[in-house]
Parts: sequence; C-alpha cells; structure tokens
Amino acid sequence: MSGVSLSFSHSTVGPWQQLGWSPKLPGPSSSSLSFVVEAKSRTRREDRAARHTRIRKKVEGTPERPRLCVFRSNKHLYVQVIDDTKMHTLAAASTMQKSIFEGFDYSSGPTIEVAKKVGQVIAQSCLEKGISKVAFDRGGYPYHGRVEAIANAAREHGLQF
Repeated sequence: MSGVSLSFSHSTVGPWQQLGWSPKLPGPSSSSLSFVVEAKSRTRREDRAARHTRIRKKVEGTPERPRLCVFRSNKHLYVQVIDDTKMHTLAAASTMQKSIFEGFDYSSGPTIEVAKKVGQVIAQSCLEKGISKVAFDRGGYPYHGRVEAIANAAREHGLQF
C-alpha cells in the first residue's frame, strides 16, 4: 500500500455544463445545488368541490326521482329538490325562511336541531307536490352532523331515499 494513492475529489463541472448550458435554480447563486419542492396545497373548498363532482357523476335527478341537494355554509343550510333533466328546482328550504329561523335562536350558525327542522320542511314541501322518492346528494360534505340530521328528518317525515 505504500505506492498507491487514492483520490476522491470530484470535478465541479456537471454534464449539463459540458453541453454548454446550466440549470436555472432558485436562490442567490447557481453554484449551490438546492432544490425547492413544494406540495400542491388545496383548500377545503376545492376538496369539497372535487368530492361533489365525483358524487354528481353517480347521482342524477329525474322527474320520477329528483335529487335532494344540500349546501352548507357557515351561517345557513340550503336544501333543494332538483329535476336535472329539465334543470328545474321543484322544492327548496333553507334557514333563511321565516318559518325556520323564527323558532330557533342561533347566532353562531345552524345546529343539528335547525337541520332537523329544515329536513322536516323540505319533506313536507315535497309531499305536497307529490314527490315521495328522492336521490340524496350530500354535496361533497361528510354524511355526519347537520347533513345527516337533514337526511334523517326528511326520512322520518315521509321521503324515501
């Protein structure tokens, strides 16, 4: 081993520099090889919209079985019964209706009790118009809490899902 010399030094010239071009890297100098990797960030609203699109591919409202669609905001709940073939809203209920918001005092947003009342009102409205079967569209929201309360109240008052 006395006459053998090992060297581990590497050339600082990369293959792209031999070809006559250099990579465009972020940062103050291109000599430091640092890469910035950012994950795609999606908002909760974008995720819900994607889920709703997937659901809408499967759930379609027909004249015989219209779609019961739920929209949930921070302050209100909206429910519509929609015939997708004609693009008509057949019945609607929301927490903005006087008959619903008068009975409850909620300042921070609709509760499960309010959602039950909305489900009851939409079921009564549908039965008055001769609609007994609907396809439930949860609107991309989890079937839990207020959305579940609307569905259960509508079922209890005569709608078939």
